Amino acid sequence: MADLRITGSFVIPTSELQWSAARSGGPGGQNVNKVNSKITLRWKLKTSPGFSTDWRRRFEMAHANQINREGEIVLHSDATRDQSRNLNDARDRLKRWLLACRFPPKKRTATRPTLGSKRRRLEHKKQQSQKKQNRRSIRHDD
Repeated sequence: MADLRITGSFVIPTSELQWSAARSGGPGGQNVNKVNSKITLRWKLKTSPGFSTDWRRRFEMAHANQINREGEIVLHSDATRDQSRNLNDARDRLKRWLLACRFPPKKRTATRPTLGSKRRRLEHKKQQSQKKQNRRSIRHDD
């Protein structure tokens, strides 16, 4: 298993990734009871060098449910019948999660509604009001 390259400057060495195999409940028929194809991938993100503090904080916030008390991210994969493909799937998912949290989200710039959108909104409100007024029954006070 090779090192997991996240970016050009951030690589997770193979020695930091721990994985184990277990029997899977996923696809495979009777083969499920004989082959350990489910993969559990663990990575201690606190001790990993080259992982910036801000990036780590964003990652921890986004994936708090997958981080255990020891500070390890725990990923399970039993999507396929093959152990090596499940390992690659777990590694790819870890990479996607890390890249998704790499940069802070862009701040929203406040904008004002255009004059045309204001007019369209008010016109729609008038139409709705008129529609509901037309549904009322006419009362005759005799």
